[in-house]
Amino acid sequence: PEERLSLADPEWSDVHVVTGALKLFFRELPEPLVPYRLFDPFVEATKLPDPQEQVERVAELVQSLPPANYATLRYLLAHLRRVMERVDVNHMTCQNIGIVFGPTLLRPEREPGSLAVGMAHQNQAVELLLAHFDRIFPT
Repeated sequence: PEERLSLADPEWSDVHVVTGALKLFFRELPEPLVPYRLFDPFVEATKLPDPQEQVERVAELVQSLPPANYATLRYLLAHLRRVMERVDVNHMTCQNIGIVFGPTLLRPEREPGSLAVGMAHQNQAVELLLAHFDRIFPT
């Protein structure tokens, strides 16, 4: 039998519980929202010296996502941009959201030797997606 949840239940009133559940959902997917094959190209894009080129390359990579991944990533990032609009209340800057969601949305198939190095680029990729959302996800 299917378990029914009600978001009106008190357990869901804490935003941290909801965020934790959302992150867990994305972390438990068999493959991350940004597929493994695109991990290295995304990281390479964040390393480009020209910020304009970074955005163009990430936009190309996003366009190559499977349609369901593209739509889900676009929807999630649009929501996270709304979260950023309330930074005065929630302290969730673009950088903070990158730290929280980078490793969840974008991860290598095999854990690298140096976790910190990879995570910095995962975070930067999410920050880039958020900061340049309108150029990366044209309407």
